[in-house]
Amino acid sequence: MADGWHAELELWFANSHGKTRLMRRRHCGPLAVQRAFHPEDDGSAHVYILHPPGGVAGGDVLDIASHLAPSSRVVLTTPGATKFYRSERGMSVQRTLIDVGAGGTCENLPQETILFEGADASISTRIMLGDDAVYAGWDLISLGRPAAGERFARGRFRQRIEIARCGEIIWFEQMAFSDAPEVLTAPFIFAGHPIMGTMVYAGPALENTVEHIRDHLGEAARGVFSVSQLERVIVCRYLGQRMSEAKRLFLQAWSVLRERGLMKKAVAPRIWAT
Repeated sequence: MADGWHAELELWFANSHGKTRLMRRRHCGPLAVQRAFHPEDDGSAHVYILHPPGGVAGGDVLDIASHLAPSSRVVLTTPGATKFYRSERGMSVQRTLIDVGAGGTCENLPQETILFEGADASISTRIMLGDDAVYAGWDLISLGRPAAGERFARGRFRQRIEIARCGEIIWFEQMAFSDAPEVLTAPFIFAGHPIMGTMVYAGPALENTVEHIRDHLGEAARGVFSVSQLERVIVCRYLGQRMSEAKRLFLQAWSVLRERGLMKKAVAPRIWAT
């Protein structure tokens, strides 16, 4: 791999005095966090992962790991979009590892990822859940920059997500394509839609949660949003034209999943309002 930034961030969370606290951190290169915020009555920690350069260039590698002790509750997000720039010197890599102890909850809700024309991007997420641990996470991807009239007809993209509970894989998905404009236009793939998103929930949920999400979103979701109840996960998907629409629908679905799975109201990270 070509030379570039190799940044690492590792976080350890545990409960202390009624709150989940960031007990220890390790970082090198341009990745960091500020202090944890506690806007919820149950002591959940809201943590913002910062990447000061604002974009990922060719040869850059970002490694982010979060370890949640048993019964910890953490919401992870980012202050802005992650941008993968056009690469002329190798692959850009982002790897995320989240380890949730028994009875813990991690909600991984980053802002969108934007793939610039000519980017060579690899994004992987690995989730390891202990007994009764809960995970909810989404990925929102913009193929090119639609507002600027830019498509992602040239470039490479690989994405992989794996969720395991007590060592057994319960969800796995990957995609890969390169220099293939037909992928963007084919009716059985992206059908000309530049914005895609996937949210996966692994945890308890009341009966008829999927139907409740559909009813809650109503006509606004028609043709662009789907939700499915699989054996051990609930999966929501978006494929459409507008990132603002994708975010709005995912936020509504997340709110329902919180109420019917975690038995609490959705509290959006304050950074989203700035």
